[in-house]
Amino acid sequence: MKILFIGDIVGKTGRKAVKKGLPDIVNKLKIDFVIANVENAAGGFGITKAIGEELLALGIDIMTSGNHIWDKKEAVTYLPKENRLLRPANYPGGVPGEGSIVMSASSGEKIGVLNLSGRVFMQPLDCPFQAAKKEIPALKEQASIIIVDFHAEATSEKCAIGWFLDGEVSAVIGTHTHVQTADEKILPKGTAFITDVGMTGPVNSIIGVKKEQIINKFLTQIPVRFETAKGESLLSCAVVEINPKTGMSTSIQRLQLTFA
Repeated sequence: MKILFIGDIVGKTGRKAVKKGLPDIVNKLKIDFVIANVENAAGGFGITKAIGEELLALGIDIMTSGNHIWDKKEAVTYLPKENRLLRPANYPGGVPGEGSIVMSASSGEKIGVLNLSGRVFMQPLDCPFQAAKKEIPALKEQASIIIVDFHAEATSEKCAIGWFLDGEVSAVIGTHTHVQTADEKILPKGTAFITDVGMTGPVNSIIGVKKEQIINKFLTQIPVRFETAKGESLLSCAVVEINPKTGMSTSIQRLQLTFA
């Protein structure tokens, strides 16, 4: 069983990269299931119903998110209607949407996906470690394969939850920082891990935003409305191969592809 995880899709440029690159990746690598973080897919901030439907039509099976999920106000009504779009499970009770799902792949194998948010340098949400302990047993009742999107800033927190969940889930994939890390590995008990899978968006940018705006913000500290950069696009992703009988991973490979 091969699962593709696409890193944070940023704006129209990121969506174009998915459109250009996803079919070849799926066909050449024989991918069974596709997950993508989409919290920046709408102009770099949030998600809309129209863009969510566009991404699902391109072949994404499950969409995860993070702290920017609420940047477009329609997410409040879209999340309850689209169970293939997740928000972090450690938001307080009563928040719209769900933080996990079990869905069947084309092969018929059931796959659980859990979305969590970190707290270091992030919003003070409920504890992601405790949320994982609560959510994972319920997912295991339905699926042996469980993928966790841990949307967090600090590498220490990401590494900690990877080790915390080693042997409990198939993979822990880090998102949020938009910079792909070179530490992909299979942990001792069989969980695949990477600190951050990276960004799918404009190459000539600073984490997806126009370079000049970010540099000027550092120089002046004056607030400015960030705009998504254009031009050449990058598709950052990871391919995880999993033994469906044990639910543990046998390999993880990070990829980065560029498109004009």
